[in-house]
Amino acid sequence: MTRPSEHASKPGGRLNALVVEDSPPMRKMIVFALSRIRELSVTEADDGVDALRRIASTKFDIIITDINMPILDGLKLVKRLRADEAYKDVPIIIITTEGAEEDRQRALALGANAYITKPIQAPQVIALVRETLGVDGS
Repeated sequence: MTRPSEHASKPGGRLNALVVEDSPPMRKMIVFALSRIRELSVTEADDGVDALRRIASTKFDIIITDINMPILDGLKLVKRLRADEAYKDVPIIIITTEGAEEDRQRALALGANAYITKPIQAPQVIALVRETLGVDGS
C-alpha cells in the first residue's frame, strides 16, 4: 500500500534517498538494492538521531527506515519528519520485522507511505521505491 510521491519530477539530477537501519547487514542489503536505481543517490544512517543529523544538512527525496532502533525509533522519526514543513510530503517507506496489522496501521496513520515486513528481497525494495518515486525501470 503506497501513496504516490510528488517528488518524481526532480529536474536534472539524481534523487536523494536516506536509509535508516541499525543492523549493518540489513542496511547494506537495502543500499545494495537501491544502488540498482541509477537515478538514486543513497545516504546511510544507523538510527533515528543519525538520520535527523543527516536531514539537517541534505534534502532527501525518499526515506527508508526500520522501526526498532535505539535512541530514536522509526515511528518517532516518522512523526518528527511529518511535523517538519520540509519533510511533510517526502515519501517514507518502513521496512521492519513488526508484522502485526496494528503496527502497520499505526505507521501509516503517522504518515508512512508504505510498510513492508522483513525478510525482504532486493527486487521487492527496488519495485516499491520506483513505484513510490515514479521512476521507471528502464
